Amino acid sequence: MRITDVEVTVVEVPQTSPLAPYRSHIRASSTTRSAIIRVETDAGLIGWGEHNVNLLAGISARRMQEEAGAWLVGRDPQNISRFHWECPFESRLKSGIELALWDICGQAVKLPVAALLGGIVRPVVEVAACMGIQTYARAGEIARYYVEQGFTTLKTKAGADMNEDLEMVRGIRDAVGDRLKLRIDPNRAYSPEQALQLAKRLEPHQLEFFEQPIPAEPLADAAWLRRQTSVPIALNESVTGPASVLEILKADAAAFVLPDTHTAGGIVPCVTIGRICEAAGIPCVMHCGHDLGPKTAAMLHVAGACAAYSLANDTTYYGLEDDVITERLTIKSGTMAVPDKPGLGVTCDPERLARYRVEC
Repeated sequence: MRITDVEVTVVEVPQTSPLAPYRSHIRASSTTRSAIIRVETDAGLIGWGEHNVNLLAGISARRMQEEAGAWLVGRDPQNISRFHWECPFESRLKSGIELALWDICGQAVKLPVAALLGGIVRPVVEVAACMGIQTYARAGEIARYYVEQGFTTLKTKAGADMNEDLEMVRGIRDAVGDRLKLRIDPNRAYSPEQALQLAKRLEPHQLEFFEQPIPAEPLADAAWLRRQTSVPIALNESVTGPASVLEILKADAAAFVLPDTHTAGGIVPCVTIGRICEAAGIPCVMHCGHDLGPKTAAMLHVAGACAAYSLANDTTYYGLEDDVITERLTIKSGTMAVPDKPGLGVTCDPERLARYRVEC
C-alpha cells in the first residue's frame, strides 16, 4: 500500500456556552481552529488526522499541504516507525499526519487503533470539563452545571491575577464542595516565588493538581516548588516528548504529566510517555487543545490503551457547536467510550469541512 494524496484543511468551529468565551491569561476565544489531514492510499483507504493550530500566526493550509504531499506521496502508510524516524516536519504537522496513518493502519486490519497499541485496558475514559477564567459567582454557576452534567473533574484556566484565581477557586468550592476534583492551569504565568505564594493560599482547597504555573524551564524550579507546597504540581508545556518526561522524572519535578499529540508528535510518543510513567508510577493526563473529532478520538485510543492515563483526561469537546465528523462522539456522565470501529473510528464530513473551512 502506498500514499497517493494528502489534503490539509484548516477549519474554525464555534464554541458554545458555558465553555465560550474561553478566557486564559493569554487570550479569550469562542472558537477552536484545527488543521484536518486527509491521507489517501492506492488501496482506496482514507485516513483522517488533526492537529491544533490555535494561536499560530501565519498558518497556511496550502503550505502544509505542499510540504506534506511532496514528502509523503509514494510512502508506505503502515510503516509508522519509519515515519517517526525520517519525518522532517515540526511536531504539529507531524502529529496530524501520524493520526491519519494510524487511522489507515486500523482500517487495513479492521481493528480500532487502541487494539493496535496493545489492547484496551479501559473501554470507557473519564474526561474533565474545562473552564476559562471566571468571577467567583460565575465559576460557581458553571461548576454546578458541570456537576449536573455528570462530570467529576474540572480544570480552570488561571494566571491573570492571583487574587482572581483564588476567588474563582473559592467560588467553585463554595458552590459544589468536593463534588468536583479541581485543577487550575496558569499556563506559565507566574514566577516560582509567585506560584509558591498562590500554592500556599490554595492548599486548603484540596486541588488535584496545579498545572504548569511557572515557565517550562528550568525543571529545577518546578522541583523546588514541589518541595515547598502540599499542592501537587503537574507539567504540560514542559512535556515535549518522551525524552522531556525522562528529564522531568530525573528532576522529580512533577506529580503528574500532561502530554498532547500535537506537541509530542503523535500517538506513538504519547504511548511511549504512558509506558515510561506507568513504570515510574506517575499518572498521566492527555491534554486538550480544543480538539475536534479526529484528535479527540486519538486521545480516547491512547487513554484507553495505556494504564498510566488513569485520571480524567482534558476535553472541551462538549463545548463545540458542531464537529467536522459525520457522527459526533458522545459524552455520558463525564465519560467517553473508546471508538470501536476500525482505525480512529471517525470519518470527516466534506460538507462540514467546507462549511468551517478557513482560507489560508
